[in-house]
Amino acid sequence: MAGRIAQALLGWHQRRTEERWMRLAETAPGLESFELRALRAEARGMRRQLDRVLQAADARLAVPPLGAGLPQMPLGTDWSWRPDAWRGALPDTGAVCAGDRTALGEGLAVYHDCPLGEVVVRQLRNGAPEDRAPYGLALDVFGFRGSFLSLSLTLPEAAIDGLKARHLVRVELVIDSDRPVKAYARLNIKHGPNLAQPVSALPAEGREKLAEFDLAYTDLNDRRIERAWLDLILNEPAMTRIVIRDVVASRRPRAEL
Repeated sequence: MAGRIAQALLGWHQRRTEERWMRLAETAPGLESFELRALRAEARGMRRQLDRVLQAADARLAVPPLGAGLPQMPLGTDWSWRPDAWRGALPDTGAVCAGDRTALGEGLAVYHDCPLGEVVVRQLRNGAPEDRAPYGLALDVFGFRGSFLSLSLTLPEAAIDGLKARHLVRVELVIDSDRPVKAYARLNIKHGPNLAQPVSALPAEGREKLAEFDLAYTDLNDRRIERAWLDLILNEPAMTRIVIRDVVASRRPRAEL
């Protein structure tokens, strides 16, 4: 009985909310500027949360190709993660990276210092089992006169929860490109006033690439870790199409000696 009452109240509240926004949509053209600013801020806040729900639902309900699950993790793995952009549809699936930073969703951004702004990024649907993930991210680079182009991924809280200097962090990628491109993976860990930044070169040949970071060599203060993010750095990418089909990060403690 209590469950039916709660469900009825929830339905009534949802109808009232929908009716309110329908009225606001009709009256918005005639509102004063200060009223519009407040309404826009409220609408953007709601849209941000709705987009998160839609993305999570798309990731769970989309029919992925064969092989879309996480690859087999090394023995002892205590955390693994595929970023949202490779699991479900993004609210904004494409952008022209005209500025030095272009956000593509929560915790995902493209950085470059090219004055031409001829970099286009868009999400696409993978279609082959060997692509592994349901979605991929394509970077189309035309004229490029900058010194760097990078894709930055903020790691979730679970990645740094319990992270120790004895951990090995592993990043597996599937990348297609028109030609071999020199690329690097850089792990950034903010601990207190310091920043650990181990770098791993990715092989130019082959589409499956692997980077591993041994935190024992970083002078990491694991009692003061605040946040972490991953950079994929591309060298000399001009006139190249680069499709990042999959990204999977994981960690495991090194075996005790």
